[in-house]
Amino acid sequence: MVLDVNDLSVSLTHDPEQQLLRGVSLSIAHGETLAVVGASGSGKTTLANAVLGLLPSTLTVSSGGIELDGQNLSAATETQWRQLRGSALGLVPQDPLSNLDPLYRTGRQVEEVITLHQRISSHEARERSLAALENAGLNEPAELAERYPHQLSGGQRQRVLIAIGTANAPKLLIADEPTSALDVTVQRRILDRLHTIQNETGTAILLITHDLRLAAERAHRVVVLHDGVVVETGESSTVLNHPTQAYTKALVAAVTDVPVTQVPVAEVTAASAVESAAPALLDVRDLTYTYPRASAPALREVSLSIAPGKTLALVGESGSGKTTVTRAVLQLLHGPMSGEVLIDGTNIQNTSRTDRARYRRDVRAVFQDPGASLNPTRSVAASLLEPLRSLGIETSGRPDEVVAEALAAVGLSPEHTDRIPRELSGGQKQRVAIARALITNPKLVICDEPISALDVLVQRQVLDLLAQLQADLGVSYLFITHDLAVARRIAHETAVMRQGRVVDSGSTERVFTEPRSDYTRELLSAIPAFSAA
Repeated sequence: MVLDVNDLSVSLTHDPEQQLLRGVSLSIAHGETLAVVGASGSGKTTLANAVLGLLPSTLTVSSGGIELDGQNLSAATETQWRQLRGSALGLVPQDPLSNLDPLYRTGRQVEEVITLHQRISSHEARERSLAALENAGLNEPAELAERYPHQLSGGQRQRVLIAIGTANAPKLLIADEPTSALDVTVQRRILDRLHTIQNETGTAILLITHDLRLAAERAHRVVVLHDGVVVETGESSTVLNHPTQAYTKALVAAVTDVPVTQVPVAEVTAASAVESAAPALLDVRDLTYTYPRASAPALREVSLSIAPGKTLALVGESGSGKTTVTRAVLQLLHGPMSGEVLIDGTNIQNTSRTDRARYRRDVRAVFQDPGASLNPTRSVAASLLEPLRSLGIETSGRPDEVVAEALAAVGLSPEHTDRIPRELSGGQKQRVAIARALITNPKLVICDEPISALDVLVQRQVLDLLAQLQADLGVSYLFITHDLAVARRIAHETAVMRQGRVVDSGSTERVFTEPRSDYTRELLSAIPAFSAA
């Protein structure tokens, strides 16, 4: 075995009775992929950090042990750990922007990990770094090696991390949520590249993920963690298609209650074939926009609409124009823009200051990372009241009553009022962000990847919450997502974007069952396969 974790327990250093991992055992063979799945707080990241020897000083291994290719790591010194990390142990982390140095060219960052572990000349290190970049699936590696991280796409940056993690042919590669922020087509290419490297080198992969579809398609075996304990383990097809434990069944149910299929239907129902007769709340007409100093338009004659109380999902790979559309609707683009964006029939580009203030109240947004969109120093109450104060919105009740009502609407209690973001879970922070968006009683909420960073159970809770709020309040959603399974679950209509154009649009069921463009078919075929018996 490449990795053997035997009865591992990790506790708080100052309080050994508080255990984050309890009696965890697992093993990974050469050339095998083992997926560790579970909700946020289950212990996945703690396990990965223990294997990497990167536990913070506040945590300690209280019992059990870790062996890497027969070497006992329990008593390894920091010098030994530094020798192992980057050579025998490789890592592909989740967020490339946080893990790549913005001040250094990408080629130099790959060279650094090579020269740290191999005594070779700078010329040879350069050649090996280019080979690692090419092996990670990057075309023209010599050109890309001269670029800085901000000059690369999200998929390219993730491949650079793969190059860094595999440059020294590690025995074990830990892939910690390596594709959670990527669209399905880039995700497939990244995972295919990891699989190719694995086949060529025999590297074992420990895949940390909250995406059960990904685990089902890519892992040989699965370990399910819950509250620091292994509750189920076995072949991925057996565990995920025939779970025996209640917790695993809950995880699977959260994924599979709306299946994703590409099976053609004989005919489209009248309900899905007939366009809605209701007047549009949001109407985007022939929108074309080019960023300053850009050589090509980011948007090319984009048209879409959302009826009151309905949801439009906007899907497509990175760089397709989804974010630019949201910026246009939020009035955040600078420079000339042709076409129209209308709310309730009013062109937002021809509005008075009073109308613009009303627009800020009527159109709100919920973003991907609630930790970044909430002020870390402000209480929940302060964050909720800020939009009301900045927009001059009068309320009939006292501030504490307004806050309590807003929290209740998103399933939170008054006890959360005085907490700051770091005292909330990921799901709770996103509920606060939703409450903050809804507190002005908007007509349209733009949801920009609002669940991509959340585990599958919390994803389901947030999606159910959004659907219930729409039913209760009649609010419309423009839902930006790279997850087509999520789009099918929540959206009435779906628009598919590619290279700044809408290439397919219509009822969600029609788009999924009768795609009208090759690109839509490519997106659907890239969804990880997962079916529960």
